[in-house]
Amino acid sequence: MRKRNRHARAVLAGTTAAVLGLAGCDAMGGGDAEGSSGTHAREAKPSPSPTPLWDSSPSSVAAVGDSITRGFDACTVLADCPEVSWATGASTEVNSLAVRLLGAAKAATHSWNYAATGARMADLPAQMAQAAAEKPQLVTVMAGANDACRESAAAMTSVADFRAEFQDALSTLRRALPKTQVYVTSVPNLKRLWSQGRTNVLGKQVWKLGLCPSMLGDADALDAAATARRETVQKRVEDYNSVLAEVCAKDVRCRFDGGAVYDFRFGTDQLSHWDWFHPSKDGQARLAELAYQGVTAKAS
Repeated sequence: MRKRNRHARAVLAGTTAAVLGLAGCDAMGGGDAEGSSGTHAREAKPSPSPTPLWDSSPSSVAAVGDSITRGFDACTVLADCPEVSWATGASTEVNSLAVRLLGAAKAATHSWNYAATGARMADLPAQMAQAAAEKPQLVTVMAGANDACRESAAAMTSVADFRAEFQDALSTLRRALPKTQVYVTSVPNLKRLWSQGRTNVLGKQVWKLGLCPSMLGDADALDAAATARRETVQKRVEDYNSVLAEVCAKDVRCRFDGGAVYDFRFGTDQLSHWDWFHPSKDGQARLAELAYQGVTAKAS
């Protein structure tokens, strides 16, 4: 009797172990074929595509910056002409960024130009505050030329101050509009503009009125001192562009033009025939084209 009981207990233990073993295999292996292709498959739904951080078709545009964005000297001498602005102008000759993005009718009511002739980077935070009040989906920035265009090379804005002021401008916008996009253009190549304009007698007379003296002063001088001065200004422009690229890169909704404006070779047709330094209507159109390509380019 005791032998049969021991035999029965052994059989029971073996059966129990076998059952537990099967259960363990089921738990570790994810169950039977139906469970694997059923419940778990239903749970593994594909996640929705994330919303892209850069929208290439914003519905409103605001512009901040300096005289270039105001269309200075593009229509008449020593005067703003915002209707031909590369950023927000309504002129069909220019086909501005706002018109290209929004269409002419919508651009008339959904674009704003807060740039100011003579503005430096220190003026940008206040302009950004004005732009933010309109709640634009895109803000364009073109500033820095006047920080280099001072009465002397020694008076140029320091690179450290330029960085701090640009950071302040972006912070001003971000406090009000965390998701608004920012498109930043590089500072133009001032030395190339000097090289192009110095061949025009009328242009050089206008330069003597005080237009960018750090670069354009004594336009015909080619001595060592004049050459060194221009190189100093040019190096500062390059440093400004490095700052713009670096600061912008830290903001996921900021896009720098990669040096497109700096690299653009303005010819005499693209320069104002009033001062041979600021962009003409044709030059404004070229800037609009470069900006549109930059804004609508796919993220790399």
